[in-house]
Amino acid sequence: MSNQQGAKITVYWLEKSRAQRVIWLLEELKLEYDIQVFKRDKEGRAGPELKKFHPLGRSPTIGITPAGSDKEIIVTESETVLDYICDHFGPHLIPQRYPAGKEGQLGAETEEWMRHKFLMDYAEGSFLTPLIVSLITSSIRSAPVPFFLRPITNGIANKVDDSYTNPELTNHLDFLETYLKTSPSQGQFFCSDALTGADIMMHFALEGAVKKKACTETTCPTLYKYVRRLQESEGYKRAGLSVEKASGEKYVPFSET
Repeated sequence: MSNQQGAKITVYWLEKSRAQRVIWLLEELKLEYDIQVFKRDKEGRAGPELKKFHPLGRSPTIGITPAGSDKEIIVTESETVLDYICDHFGPHLIPQRYPAGKEGQLGAETEEWMRHKFLMDYAEGSFLTPLIVSLITSSIRSAPVPFFLRPITNGIANKVDDSYTNPELTNHLDFLETYLKTSPSQGQFFCSDALTGADIMMHFALEGAVKKKACTETTCPTLYKYVRRLQESEGYKRAGLSVEKASGEKYVPFSET
């Protein structure tokens, strides 16, 4: 049973993007939704079409039209979208903030809620930054340049990775390996003994670390098993099938692209 509330939900979905998080969340909540598919251009960027829905032309962007209204509410940016959906349709995916009787008391927040609050910001902030830089250095290495310039471009990319990207990723993944192991579920989920919005936020970023081979079964066994286990979950698989139907193309997890 879903908590649809008569709302019409549209996901403005860009291929190979963080918008897949939103589809997964909607599937977990068993909500009905439509998908409008947008393709990347030859440079790998979103085209101008998404600017019809938000001036920045970003994905994920969703539109929600409440029952009895003809006004579409536009929400963009991963954390904002997930928070908004959970607030209105899936509050059980946000851990309880306070123990009973301690509502509003400074310092009384539960460990589960504090973890969730931290990870929702961290996934798109500190952790994603070196992953984005890694994508940039990879594109520099694969750029079509004259052969005599290749040592220069590769040297620049290697210097950035050696001095920043790789040490930062190692630092974050070491932290996350321990953080997941010491979670209330002891490695099953990040915040509690069940899936939360923060798990969906973190998973895409961790898929990026698997893609880069920074997170492997050897280097980060707890994180790696977590990524693969959630990829086999019913909600994740339904989300993949949903975008396959909408796009007409086979869905490939970000970790395998």
